[in-house]
Amino acid sequence: MLTKQKQDFAKWYNEVILSADLAEYSPVKGCMIIKPYGYAIWENIQKNLDNEIKNLGVKNVYFPLFIPEKFLKKEAEHIKGFAPQVAWITQGGNKKLQERLAVRPTSETIINDAFKKWIQSYRDLPLKINQWANIVRWEMRPRLFLRTLEFLWQEGHTAHKTEKEADEMAKTALKMYHDFVQNWLGIYCVSGKKTEAEKFAGALYTLSVESLMKDGKALQMGTSHQLGQNFSKSFGIQFLDEKGKKNYVWQTSWGVSTRMIGGLVMAHGDDGGLILPPRIAPYQIVIIPISQDKSVKNYILKIEKILKNIRFYIDWNRQQTPGWKFHEWELKGVPVRIEIGPKEVKAGKITFVLRNALKREIVELKQFKPEKILNDLQKQLLEKSKKFTEDNTHQVRSYQEFKDTIKKKGGFIKAFWCGDEKCEKKIQQETKATIRCIVKDNKLGGCIKCGKEAKSEVLFAKAY
Repeated sequence: MLTKQKQDFAKWYNEVILSADLAEYSPVKGCMIIKPYGYAIWENIQKNLDNEIKNLGVKNVYFPLFIPEKFLKKEAEHIKGFAPQVAWITQGGNKKLQERLAVRPTSETIINDAFKKWIQSYRDLPLKINQWANIVRWEMRPRLFLRTLEFLWQEGHTAHKTEKEADEMAKTALKMYHDFVQNWLGIYCVSGKKTEAEKFAGALYTLSVESLMKDGKALQMGTSHQLGQNFSKSFGIQFLDEKGKKNYVWQTSWGVSTRMIGGLVMAHGDDGGLILPPRIAPYQIVIIPISQDKSVKNYILKIEKILKNIRFYIDWNRQQTPGWKFHEWELKGVPVRIEIGPKEVKAGKITFVLRNALKREIVELKQFKPEKILNDLQKQLLEKSKKFTEDNTHQVRSYQEFKDTIKKKGGFIKAFWCGDEKCEKKIQQETKATIRCIVKDNKLGGCIKCGKEAKSEVLFAKAY
């Protein structure tokens, strides 16, 4: 039996990941082994998101895992922001390296060294690339899928002629993530701009997609950065414009990671385990034969023809009882379970159970419409996630109300903020809540902390 969510959400989360065979702890402290079922979820995310990325005119590449120290030093704000998390290589074989190599914490610097060679003229722009890769960041408090020393992600990098074009690209990437999280993962999300304190090191500004988990904490699902000309000036990335004048390019970078799988667990899961959205589930339907009779096998062959466009699995395992299998596939979050025994064969019917409702339904074989059932279930998960987010988004009028709400209820807190980093820092120190994103600028009202005229309306939350 799993720990109940209300009893200990963090423990429940770890138990689900381990019990559902998504991942396990590695002999290397702080790292994880992604098991076949967990990796199948990532493959579905990767495959479908990769199509969305390519639809933006972006091409895939691959860059080295190792980055020369001199590259990181070229952009001062960037190296300052990542310094505490960088893993360094100082020796290769039996020889000490003349220059340390960073194990990729992100790839802006090594990619910009290549951009300097690839970009000469306005005809080379816009340049849009993406890579699927592993990243290493020395996390002090690792958690499976959420924060590990090594994780998988994609990172897009683009170069443009003008600031306006880079702005549009950063917003387009953010919208792609926003739509993907909602339409594929079934998780409701909000998008907005990060504060200066929370932005990506070296960026002009950062945009993010934020979702609320069932324990009332926020999870950053993806980010998009307008890098301005900081990196292009540091690396000398210039192009000749139509008039023959040299200009520095404007750049963006954007990415999501295996953290999305952690979001799937926490946004949809219940006390029975995972609940996977059909569009991303490794198996959309599992068939459990109640007996191994020939008539049952023949009947299942008929069902297979109906499922020709569905990812399905037939559990013929003779070593486990049907009841054990019901529990196991509920734990793994398969969207629909079909149960077939002599009764169904004789009646010409199908018994099925939706994972999110756990209610048995019986229909005629000819009336079973798997595509519609799966599409409806996908929509239901998003609707439930949206309602949960709306029900747990609170508007507060005083700082005392803010503190009481974040302590007793959690969730998103919508409030006014003066724009002063001192207020932002004090709120974090006193409540552990951070500004997840700026919802609106130039909003009239008093700052929730100091009472001064507010510059923005923001969403606060405790976050992973």
